[in-house]
Amino acid sequence: MSEVNFTDANFKEEVLDAAMPVFVDFWAPWCGPCQMMGPIVEELAHEFEGKNIKIGKCNVDENGETASRYNIMSIPSFMVFKGGEPVDQITGGVQKEKLAEMIKRFVD
Repeated sequence: MSEVNFTDANFKEEVLDAAMPVFVDFWAPWCGPCQMMGPIVEELAHEFEGKNIKIGKCNVDENGETASRYNIMSIPSFMVFKGGEPVDQITGGVQKEKLAEMIKRFVD
């Protein structure tokens, strides 16, 4: 599964109601660090393909309701949701290994 595009309209179904953990990259097109992290998130989506996790992105400019609900004040922000609840978060540009470790903690 490559990365999914999460929106205000599909967030409940794709993230909150998901049977597996979900990694969400909150980003915006004008954000330099978000642009740097984008290819890394894409690589992780491919590396964890077939594992028990869904990986996707949520554009905060287009999906302000969701960004506001989870108090996204700085981007990029990376959150893992499990059972409909946020269970982990990292904000800012970080090394790929740090995000991979975050994801691995929630993959069965």
